[in-house]
Amino acid sequence: MTVGRAGIAARFGTWRGLCRLALSYIQILTVKKTDPARAKRLVFVCHGNICRSAFADAVARQSGLDTASFGLSTASGKPAHAPVIAAARSMGVDLDYHRSVAIEDFEPRAGDLYLVMEVRQITKLRSIKGYAHADIDLIGRWIDMPHIHDPYQLSKAYVATSLRRLKRAVDRMIAP
Repeated sequence: MTVGRAGIAARFGTWRGLCRLALSYIQILTVKKTDPARAKRLVFVCHGNICRSAFADAVARQSGLDTASFGLSTASGKPAHAPVIAAARSMGVDLDYHRSVAIEDFEPRAGDLYLVMEVRQITKLRSIKGYAHADIDLIGRWIDMPHIHDPYQLSKAYVATSLRRLKRAVDRMIAP
């Protein structure tokens, strides 16, 4: 099966997204799987906290869970990315209220489970003081897709694809 540029854009965001996904299947072998049922709070983490972690947080919160989210490289107070807000709305998820939280402004709690979107985010989070021994896992593990590429400024098709994947992952994680 040949996958053209449009297929890559819709399914993986970019060629880089496809390559990072392929590498993540090897990298995930070094990541300990966690049990979300033991967590007191689910904390969703991504780069900017305006797309993936914002959406996953809202989905889990709709299910009545104690959740939070933050970005590893952002400033606090930014709204969710407009195309993500629109795609989320079409899925019944409201992101109008969302404002980004920078890691510096996040307040960790005992019993937090940090759910990241990419393997490299585990390394980055562990390098920050206070997170070296935190419980961290990949949200994509629950759909056998350890890398969920950032949809920021990518095609509408990929924005929708990434949000569907995140919703499926959250749903499977909270009701296995």
